[in-house]
Amino acid sequence: MNKPLHDVDFLRWTIAQAAALRHAGTSGINTPDPIDWESVAEEIESLGRSERAALRSRIAVVLEHLFKLALRPATDPRAGWLDTLDAQRAGIARLLEDSPSLKREITAMVADELPRARRAVARAAARHHETLTADPASLEFDAHQVLDESYPPEP
Repeated sequence: MNKPLHDVDFLRWTIAQAAALRHAGTSGINTPDPIDWESVAEEIESLGRSERAALRSRIAVVLEHLFKLALRPATDPRAGWLDTLDAQRAGIARLLEDSPSLKREITAMVADELPRARRAVARAAARHHETLTADPASLEFDAHQVLDESYPPEP
């Protein structure tokens, strides 16, 4: 049984629907009530942008927590940081189930969010009067590490 695109890949569906609405709006389809085709298309596209924003936000949180685990000497909050990693990765998995085409954007999002995550961990350490164990610029994380539930390995 073929599932509708809406159920298979929400992001691709929003892109296709926005294009179809724009085409319908310019092809002179008559309806009893006027439809603002362009605005309807933009709203559907915004749903896809929301999916991207949610993924980017979760990636940012994962990166910040990976940096915290790698660079902050505090021991008490480590369990909470690991719990946050688990929750964010589960959220990423749900987003990717609903919109598999987002997978191709993960590597770029990770690269974009790395500098922000480095700054965030440095600011958090300063607020807690901690000295980081290394320079955040010396660490890189990739898409695999962001998504891998077994990373980082804990002693």
